[in-house]
Amino acid sequence: MSLYDYGLGTLAQYELTADRSARTRGALLCYTAQGLLILREFHGSEKKLEKQQELLMRLQENGINTDYFLRNNQESLVSKDKTEQRFTLQHWYEGKECDTKSREDILKSVRTLARLHILMKMEPVEEYRERSLREEYLRHNQELRKIRKFIRNKGASNVFEKNYLASVEQFLERAQYAVKLLDETDYDLRERAWREGQVCHGEYNQHNVLMLKGDHLGTAVTNFGHWSFDIQVADLYRFMRKILEKYNWNLELAGEMLREYHKIRPISAEEWKNLRVRFTYPEKYWKLANYYYSHKKVWISEKNVEKLQNLIRQREIWENFAEECFRDYPQ
Repeated sequence: MSLYDYGLGTLAQYELTADRSARTRGALLCYTAQGLLILREFHGSEKKLEKQQELLMRLQENGINTDYFLRNNQESLVSKDKTEQRFTLQHWYEGKECDTKSREDILKSVRTLARLHILMKMEPVEEYRERSLREEYLRHNQELRKIRKFIRNKGASNVFEKNYLASVEQFLERAQYAVKLLDETDYDLRERAWREGQVCHGEYNQHNVLMLKGDHLGTAVTNFGHWSFDIQVADLYRFMRKILEKYNWNLELAGEMLREYHKIRPISAEEWKNLRVRFTYPEKYWKLANYYYSHKKVWISEKNVEKLQNLIRQREIWENFAEECFRDYPQ
């Protein structure tokens, strides 16, 4: 019997039963009298979950479809099964994930994000404030150097390590340049975002935007578990980066995405500079290096070797992208 078969028993705490259920990524879809619901195991803080629910209900009330939670018969957002495992139950939607091959889906997702950001504001709570981007970049740069030293000391013995040593100086140079740019732009913007209680989704990507069946229904936004108080264009950057990596840093598509967002929620001049900084930092390169360093190095997957080679191949296009795309602030 699986974890979710046990979890199904928690539906009684909502006075619900599932006519049928189906596995989905890390969860169980439940077809009930209240419609389509999703049951998930829960590992987080119930205090933060209550703030998340406050945010989701505000969005829902203002016309944004979200995966808001149901309360059980004890008025709690979290239910325990007989093994003391914790579960949540959320409203879910019939729809497909944003298709990264569809410009229409991409631009619809960007417009949804702009509308989301206008509404995503709450009284600031220090413990849910995102850490400083500067501190994060400095730590990442230190890690890139540490990995360089580690490989040099032991000797590069595989394709990944050889490619890393051959490319790390150029990516590190770019990483240090991003910190320099950030020092010229970041502090006031970060403080203003905090004072205004700006909230980020934290993981806004193609998997968390559903295109609902029937055009009039639009989109649903899901999986807000990584929300925090931060500069909101961090979400726009994350979404654009995931898409643009697949489109070889296409400037035309990037321009369309920025214009669609800007029409609904204008990007300030300071936010524009912040986006340029984020696209200047070699985040994907750091992620690959960090993954290599923190996992067993006896065997390195072909996929990760290919990813690194692709980043090295795309380096000049990617570097030019940040300079070209953010040269002129939109009028």
